Amino acid sequence: MRKALALVAMMSSGLLASAAVPAADWAEFRGPTGQGHATDSKLPIEWSAEKNVAWKTPISGKGWSSPIIVGNQVFVTTAVPKGEDSKDQSLRTLCLDKTSGSVVWDKEVFLQDGKTASPIHSKNSHASSSPISDGKHVFVHFGTHGTACLTLAGDVVWKNQELKYEPRHGNGSSPIFVDDLLVVCCDGANTDFVVALEKQTGKIRWKKIREHAKGTKFSFGTPLLIEVDGEKQIVAPGTFHVAAYQPKDGSEIWRVDYGDGYSVIPRPVFGHGLVIVGSGYDSPTLLAIRPNGKGNVTETHVAWKVSKSMPHTPSPLLVGENVYVVSDGGVATCLNVKTGEQVWQKRLGGAFSASPTFANGKIYFQSEQGDAIVVEPGAEFVEVARNSLEPRTFASYAVADDAFFIRTETQIYRIQQK
Repeated sequence: MRKALALVAMMSSGLLASAAVPAADWAEFRGPTGQGHATDSKLPIEWSAEKNVAWKTPISGKGWSSPIIVGNQVFVTTAVPKGEDSKDQSLRTLCLDKTSGSVVWDKEVFLQDGKTASPIHSKNSHASSSPISDGKHVFVHFGTHGTACLTLAGDVVWKNQELKYEPRHGNGSSPIFVDDLLVVCCDGANTDFVVALEKQTGKIRWKKIREHAKGTKFSFGTPLLIEVDGEKQIVAPGTFHVAAYQPKDGSEIWRVDYGDGYSVIPRPVFGHGLVIVGSGYDSPTLLAIRPNGKGNVTETHVAWKVSKSMPHTPSPLLVGENVYVVSDGGVATCLNVKTGEQVWQKRLGGAFSASPTFANGKIYFQSEQGDAIVVEPGAEFVEVARNSLEPRTFASYAVADDAFFIRTETQIYRIQQK
């Protein structure tokens, strides 16, 4: 019943699936709707490094991009050092067979020059942006080092290395589809902008500079495509503010300021007429915004905001009437989506970067230490199971064929009921 209610809420929210791919595919960060919902109904609740493991495949190098699923293919990116003492990185895309876990192809897309590359945060990687697919191609983004389109067989269709900015702590924003465009946030230390590339050619269709009165800092936000009163909006969180843009030309529709928030990471969610966004570092705050305004609507269209134990990194999860979040420090909170009122709060333990997933009528939280905490959605905190994998993980789940695809620091697992 909860699952049915959640699906109804999603369909009535005006959220747009950003790619015309089959419903069974998990073709972008956080799945078909970008909000972390899976329709699979026979997923496991319990697992370990041996229990309910269909396969596990080592992945060379390091990358925190989340895997995506297209048909019988699993796609993921990684960065492999070019030699033991070299700082150069081979920025790669891998395709795995979904059934067996075997590597089908492994291709270098860009070579990152270690002498000119900016340093990354110890919790980041050189391959943290998740791929996205339209069912015919896979698109990969390595921040300022390049964006590319490949066929599902691994052939490069186009490359773009024009998106230049000074990254701080590395890259992390994942691209989305908007009609015939690939849209991504590029928020660096020297300049911030949202850009739309033509899917077929990789050429820049439009580029919207984000102006900040207080100066420029960095963020890693992933946009969300929504529909309001029959019109599409690209909701793109960034430094000091979140804004909605017109898909046609990138013109700003509305914006909400959230003070000194920067290093913004969570992807927004949308439902019940509200966009739920995180404000970033220093004082992470969750805001609910009515997206039917024009111009700066900070004083008129913020329905509520909550600052206690809110996430800096994990995205929120909307299920039915409630929003579920977990802070980086491991405190899970359930809020009423319409009022922001706290329903419950519980310390899970550990640290968290991955975004939670709703599947099989349950909420799955994934800690950096590799622990999955499974809870019931609802008015009370009810822990169903707690599972462990090694080593650590920062990536969010992909879901397909009643299986979880979980990326750890060294391998990808296919977890399914046996």
